[in-house]
Amino acid sequence: MDHVFIEGLEIEALIGIYDWERRIRQPLVFDIEMAFDNRIPAASDAIGDTLNYKAVSKRVVQYVSESDFGLVETLAERVAAIILEEFGVQRVRLKLSKPGAVRGARAVGVMIERTAATL
Repeated sequence: MDHVFIEGLEIEALIGIYDWERRIRQPLVFDIEMAFDNRIPAASDAIGDTLNYKAVSKRVVQYVSESDFGLVETLAERVAAIILEEFGVQRVRLKLSKPGAVRGARAVGVMIERTAATL
């Protein structure tokens, strides 16, 4: 299976469980890999046949910007579900990083992999 990816998508969001986190927006970084058969768009050379990574990115930015979760785990699950449900993707691998959350670490976060069958 082919993959379409979005790497390093940075979005400001309200996320966290501590009082101070609830008062500021923090950067989150998403790396998203989506299973998609690229043979049809490769043959047609038509944008309408692709998994449009710009549309996926815009939808993720819109959702995350408006979200208000305590846990990155919850946000990762919701974003994966949106991609699977709204874009016809069969499998998504998502890495959500929270830079600067732990002193001495560049970032912390979660990596999940979900399939349409698990919805």
